[in-house]
Amino acid sequence: MTKKTLSFFILSFFRFLILSAQTISIETDHTQLVLRVNDGGRLCQTYLGERLSAQTDLAQLAMPQAGLSSSCIKGLEAYPVMGTEDYYEPTFEIRHADGNPTSVLKYVSHSQQGDETSILLKDELYPVEVTLYYKVYAREDIIQQWAEIKHEEKGKVYLGRYASSMLYFEAPRYFLTEFASDWAKEMQMQSQELQFGKKVVDSRLGTRANLMAQPFFEVGLGEPVRENEGTVLMGTLGWTGNFRFTFEVDNQHVLRVVSGINHDAGTYLLRKGEAFRTADFYFTLSDKGAGEGSRRFQRWMMAHQLHKADADRMTLLNNWENTYFDFDEEKLVALFGEAKDLGVDLFLLDDGWFGNKYPRKNDHAGLGDWQVTKDKLPQGIPYLVKKANENGVSFGIWIEPEMVNPKSELAEKHPDWILQLPSRETYYFRNQLVLDLCNPQVQDFVFGVVDNIMQAASPDPSKGGGNGEAAGQFSPPLEGTGEASAICFLKWDCNSPITNIYSPYLKENQGNLYVDYVRGLYKVLDRVQAKYPDLYMMMCSGGGGRSDVKGLSYFTEFWCSDNTDPIERLFIQWGYSQFMPAKAMCAHVTEWNRRTSIKFRVDVAFQGKMGFDIGLKGLSDDDRQYCREAIQEYKRLKDIVWSPNLYRLVSPYEGQHCVVQRVNDDKTHSIVFAYDIHPRYGELILPTRLQGLDAEAKYRVKEICLMPGRQSWLSCNDKVYTGDYLMKVGVKVTSTNDLVSHIIEITRE
Repeated sequence: MTKKTLSFFILSFFRFLILSAQTISIETDHTQLVLRVNDGGRLCQTYLGERLSAQTDLAQLAMPQAGLSSSCIKGLEAYPVMGTEDYYEPTFEIRHADGNPTSVLKYVSHSQQGDETSILLKDELYPVEVTLYYKVYAREDIIQQWAEIKHEEKGKVYLGRYASSMLYFEAPRYFLTEFASDWAKEMQMQSQELQFGKKVVDSRLGTRANLMAQPFFEVGLGEPVRENEGTVLMGTLGWTGNFRFTFEVDNQHVLRVVSGINHDAGTYLLRKGEAFRTADFYFTLSDKGAGEGSRRFQRWMMAHQLHKADADRMTLLNNWENTYFDFDEEKLVALFGEAKDLGVDLFLLDDGWFGNKYPRKNDHAGLGDWQVTKDKLPQGIPYLVKKANENGVSFGIWIEPEMVNPKSELAEKHPDWILQLPSRETYYFRNQLVLDLCNPQVQDFVFGVVDNIMQAASPDPSKGGGNGEAAGQFSPPLEGTGEASAICFLKWDCNSPITNIYSPYLKENQGNLYVDYVRGLYKVLDRVQAKYPDLYMMMCSGGGGRSDVKGLSYFTEFWCSDNTDPIERLFIQWGYSQFMPAKAMCAHVTEWNRRTSIKFRVDVAFQGKMGFDIGLKGLSDDDRQYCREAIQEYKRLKDIVWSPNLYRLVSPYEGQHCVVQRVNDDKTHSIVFAYDIHPRYGELILPTRLQGLDAEAKYRVKEICLMPGRQSWLSCNDKVYTGDYLMKVGVKVTSTNDLVSHIIEITRE
């Protein structure tokens, strides 16, 4: 053996000793993820579960042999690559410039600073590196994961897969709860047992990404997901676009959960030196059922993610179901008076206010031409703002800036700005197409739509607006001026998925389209948020087609569904409450399902961010009075209504009743929402046990929001009980009555 060979052997031996000793622990208050480098230099998961005691020797967690990364649950590879010895769903796929279709990623180093851990992995043969990131939100028990991918190769390198996370579990059985969707059927909870093989939940729709499936999941480990018992994994992806969750049970009955951006039709050309950042994956592992997991996610959203989470929210009156496209100044001013009479904070002008050459009379024309229709609104938006303010309400407006109708001036002038297949017949979804947000010029245009509207309605519109081409009537932008606008609310809609999957801007790199579109959208939203930090915005997409946690870092709220039938809303809101805070969930009172009383409709909307889309003239005097009084009660109690301390007591999926409770942090105040849907005749009604109260305290139970002249017939009304009694014995808040609702205030004496 030569000296050179001996030196290499010695260095390799010591490197093996150093690397194989590396153990990385990532911890929240109650959860722990342990990673360790195996004897082949590969990073493996050795533990994910309830937090271990400080005295536990993490080195005792079993490790696989070198090169056998799939041999044991206590050591599976943290970021497996397509083409290596792991035969199951990978997280990463790469094609190098020389055509080699894989990489072997080995541990190099890691850093733990504060709540963030980064782990650098490299390919020893190619200049490719992947950095895995883990950020913990200790108090909320949420772990955030993402990866950054870089290379320094000469030539074209393509990424075929770029997941955010791989997690492994070992349990006797696995049960998945997913959230199926369609228009007016959002967040429908469905459960199934996971057997050997794959179950994929994904979206390929690009913009209206959540139309058919929602980016949330729950997995019961050992038993089906339950509300208050059992171990449940709950996860979601922070990405306003295509997503993919893969649940795979392998030959050793290990569950592998892969989460990230959907790679279908998304082979990404990664340029030399460019960093590809995957989407953020967030998860919690609750040992107290989905209820505790929901409270964790809602606390996390309120503390770290939701835009303007600490700020108030405005009740509103929308004109859409009042007028649809058929309105003028006189009709709108009359509705301002109705908004004042109702007592809401804001009037929202919906679709139909723009376009001149192609006026917006229906959904066939006008999108893209964001000038006020002169025949319909001759005095413009400033006049409407002024008249709304005179009635004591703020003013908001609807936009759909990512979309264009073929029948528009914008489409005539800039066909190169539209996602559209060349030399093919164009498919139109809802008579519209999607603008190419991969293109920086289009990003400027979309920002200009917002900027022009805001500036046109500002106290001094002579100072001009955003991109002059966007609306065709304003001077160049004054970005960064911080000027206040008279418009305080935008409803940002997005009604079409990407149907003609070709970007004129990207040319040969069409695999980048879906990812670069979302990044372009975020660039626009970053600019909007920087210039108009006080602006409230609703995220809407033909109903709940956008409802992700990343989007809500830009938007103050989201539209759950176009379906406002209060019975259907009980199911939709139940589903969204698994992850989303009530403060962000828009819930409107409309004419849907007139078999239900106005009280029932209002009481369902009371659970979220309340709004109205209903004509007051069609209501009886008692109904109008109830709405006014309910709004005042809502404003008094909204801090409790929006509390993340949510307890789902009776599920509409399990019978003909629904009961939900919210409790404030110091347990002095609680609200119970109880709904009888269609109970059976003579059905046995049992007391409902409350949760989250102080067992030693005394509480007064009082029904509120009663119809004018009515008294409560609840046997518990205006009585005092201990918290212990309310949680162990309970009180009857449901009945055998059809379509009856109760809002009950619980106050510590």
